[in-house]
Amino acid sequence: MTHTPDPLDSPAQTAAAPRMSNSARGVWIALASSAAFGISGTFARGLFEAGWSPVAAVTARMAGAALVLAIPAMLAMRGRWTLLRTNWVSILLFGLFGVGACQLCYFLAVQRLDVGVALLLEYLAPVLIVLVLWVRHKKRPSVATIAGTLLALGGLVAVLDLTGASDIDPIGVLWGLGAAIGLTVYFFISARVDGALPPIMLSAGGMAIGALSMVAVAAFGILPMEFSTGSGSFAGYETPWWLALIGLILISTVFSYTTGVMAARALGSKVASFISLTEVLFAVLWAWLLLSELPGPVQLLGGLLIVGGVVLVRIDELRSTRL
Repeated sequence: MTHTPDPLDSPAQTAAAPRMSNSARGVWIALASSAAFGISGTFARGLFEAGWSPVAAVTARMAGAALVLAIPAMLAMRGRWTLLRTNWVSILLFGLFGVGACQLCYFLAVQRLDVGVALLLEYLAPVLIVLVLWVRHKKRPSVATIAGTLLALGGLVAVLDLTGASDIDPIGVLWGLGAAIGLTVYFFISARVDGALPPIMLSAGGMAIGALSMVAVAAFGILPMEFSTGSGSFAGYETPWWLALIGLILISTVFSYTTGVMAARALGSKVASFISLTEVLFAVLWAWLLLSELPGPVQLLGGLLIVGGVVLVRIDELRSTRL
């Protein structure tokens, strides 16, 4: 049913309706993206069990996604190729940091940590975004945003389970923090790239650059690139390597990155990044169902605290929109 503006409605109320509708749509897109992103660690674990190295998994993931997105991206760019001249730096940074570095660090973390723990470390990114925006604009965040950030940080501390009940590999933690920095770049570039550039072109270009950067990492001997035709396990069943790779490319890359860019444009980097923290919950769910990995009670409590932080930041953003 369409909304017919009432003559008594104020101009501000009339203008707010499309913004709220777009915001609600952005939230659903962000949640769909998070659900797809959340299963990437599970697919990657299957490839590692099959004998793949993290560099090989990231390279195949990005190269495969770039190929899948190539034709749709070219169709979307018809008559708009000049946009590449004004956005090439954004595409380059998106590919090097938001795609390549972020995913490589995350997969290296997954090799040493549980999927859920590695992802929670990566999602320090929203806290970094709040700090960057604070420093750049010299504007103190609202009380609600600060509270949400502290709550999310408390959740991350709980997930690390510093009491020692769970084994935490310090090298894995460092890789997880590296993924957080890459994810911070991802959200800023996704939200601030020229809105005329189709999201699918940003995703396709970023995937291609990310794949090339991984080839360079292997070529210079920084990290090994090892492929295998073995098999991994999902939900207790032996699964061929190619099935894990297809899921990693189509679900956790093509779909998740494209919808992630759409959500960041609709919601802005701060809100999109905090809502995407739900990816952690999806990752824990997938890892539990498919890998029989379940964090301990303290870590599960940390996940709930993170959700609380997301809610606080989201409420604050909606309040600011209505003012």
